[in-house]
Amino acid sequence: MRLMTSAECQQTAEYWLNRGAALYNESKYDEAIKAYDEAIKLDPDFADAWYKKGVALKNQGKYAKAITAYDEVIRLNPKDAYVWHNKGYALYAMGKYDEAIKAYDEAIRLAPYYAAVAVTWNNKGVALKALGRTGEADAAYAKAKELGYTR
Repeated sequence: MRLMTSAECQQTAEYWLNRGAALYNESKYDEAIKAYDEAIKLDPDFADAWYKKGVALKNQGKYAKAITAYDEVIRLNPKDAYVWHNKGYALYAMGKYDEAIKAYDEAIRLAPYYAAVAVTWNNKGVALKALGRTGEADAAYAKAKELGYTR
């Protein structure tokens, strides 16, 4: 086994993912997205790069593009509850409440006890309320509270 040169490192998808994460942590979202794109160019099936690209796009308010990235993650790993949650958030932000509810339901179905499930239940309640479905919204809020949601 030998150590990789700097030039060789820059040709790996993992390098570009880590570079993107560092830029993201500095709130340099455009540069982070470019780094994630480099990772994806080297490995089109790199779900982590697609996911992080989606998060960076979401943080810029580019929800349609974020959903496109999330859909790639779902294609590669349809059982990732976090990506379904984030897709729901982006859909809600675009006013697509019915679709957001479906995405939240999928996140809940896949991982009813994952760390952010209380937030998912709350967000589902917000989307239901936006559709005027108050009774269902109240039930979702109650479930969120039961699971520890405190806002």
